Amino acid sequence: MKIKVGFGFDVHQLKDNHPFVIGGVNLEHHKGAFGHSDADVLLHAICDALLGAANLRDIGFHFKNTDPQWKGISSVILLKESVKLLSEKGWEIGNIDAMLCLEAPKINPHIPEMQKNIAEAIDISIDDISIKATTNEQMGFIGREEGVVAYAVCLIQKG
Repeated sequence: MKIKVGFGFDVHQLKDNHPFVIGGVNLEHHKGAFGHSDADVLLHAICDALLGAANLRDIGFHFKNTDPQWKGISSVILLKESVKLLSEKGWEIGNIDAMLCLEAPKINPHIPEMQKNIAEAIDISIDDISIKATTNEQMGFIGREEGVVAYAVCLIQKG
C-alpha cells in the first residue's frame, strides 16, 4: 500500500456585513470571509492538502479565481471536484486534520456540522475528520479580525 501526506493552508480577508462560511456552515457574525468563491477557508485548505498529497498542484490551479465559473460557488463543490481528481488517480482519503485560527465567532459549537458536511462531500467517516480552532490571542491581522486562517493535513492511500 502506498500512502502520502498533504498539507494545506488558506487565508481570507474579513469584511463587515459579508457572509461567513466555514466548513460549509453559514456562521452568524458581523464580518465574513471575502473571496472569489464563498471563501470557505477551511475547505480551501483541505482541498490544497488533498491535491498536494496526490501531486495534483493546488486549488488555484484547478479553480482559478479569474474564472467566472467559480464566482460565488460553494466550496463544498470545489472539495467534491478535488476528491474526484484524486479518485481518478486511484487515491482514497485516510483522514483529515484541520486547524482554524480566528478571534470570533466561536467555532466549537459548529464543528459537528462542519465534520458532517465534509464527510458527506468526500464520503469518509466523521471519525476521520478532525477540526480544531484557536485564536491568535488578539495579535496581528487575525487578532484584529482582519482575516481568518486555516491549516489542514491529510493522509491519502492507494493499492
